[in-house]
Amino acid sequence: MRIISKSRLRAFWEDPGRADSEGPLRAWHAHVGSKTVSWHSWGDVKADFASASLVGSCIVFNIGGNKYRLVTRILYPSQKVFILKVMTHAEYDEGKWKEVCGCFEPPPKPKKKAAKSSRRPKRKGN
Repeated sequence: MRIISKSRLRAFWEDPGRADSEGPLRAWHAHVGSKTVSWHSWGDVKADFASASLVGSCIVFNIGGNKYRLVTRILYPSQKVFILKVMTHAEYDEGKWKEVCGCFEPPPKPKKKAAKSSRRPKRKGN
């Protein structure tokens, strides 16, 4: 899986008082970013991380013995994991992250393809 982006993880563990999250976040990143990990559905994620939760359109991972939460969005066809937010369990319980992450927003509507015209294009000089 391709993780986008590790900088959010790093920013979190570099915050004062959160240094203990570095090891578990690095371990999660190493596992998920491994070339052997290829998730194609929620079931694949759940098989790897039994404590993960599906919340709206997001996957939430318990990190560091349930001390931290990692909110992600996974695009299975492109094999990408987007890091949306890292927070303490207490911050997660407040629920403010739901608005920021957009986990409960309706999916974007597919773009309609333009109907092809049955008319032939005009030739130059006519």
